[in-house]
Amino acid sequence: MQPIAATTCASARVERRVATLPASMKILGLDMGSKRIGLAVSDEDETFAFPRGKLERQGRDKDLAALAQLIEEEAIEQIVVGVPLHMSGRQSKGAEAARAFAKALEEHTSLPVETLDERLTTVEAERALQATGRRAKDQKEVVDSVAAAIILSTYLDLRRNRGEGIGSDEA
Repeated sequence: MQPIAATTCASARVERRVATLPASMKILGLDMGSKRIGLAVSDEDETFAFPRGKLERQGRDKDLAALAQLIEEEAIEQIVVGVPLHMSGRQSKGAEAARAFAKALEEHTSLPVETLDERLTTVEAERALQATGRRAKDQKEVVDSVAAAIILSTYLDLRRNRGEGIGSDEA
């Protein structure tokens, strides 16, 4: 599993990994939370990231099984998991949990799983939803999947640029 993030330093190892993936496929984006996992799926052309709802957490085994079912239904070929780092870039407890889940998901599905620095994606999702005029109650229902779509969209942009500005999600 190779971490990927938008940073100023390029990583040849990540560039090679990105270059060896199929040219066109559906990718699943995950916004990991302690109570919910936000879901997003790309189109096959890897142009758009669509919010796909949320998964209520029910324990690692049930979460992995539910995601495996979605992966099969959607014909997913790759997964990107958001890693919530502190603003300083230091690893948080949530980041440790996200990385551990990403590793378990990779083992469970045998699909490539990447990680992406997702600092402030939930804040960005909340602001985007506020701009649409949604009520706060309605926002809570979709914020996790919108955050997942932001994570996935960022990853798709990085893939399109074929590694420009890609580095580690670790400080």
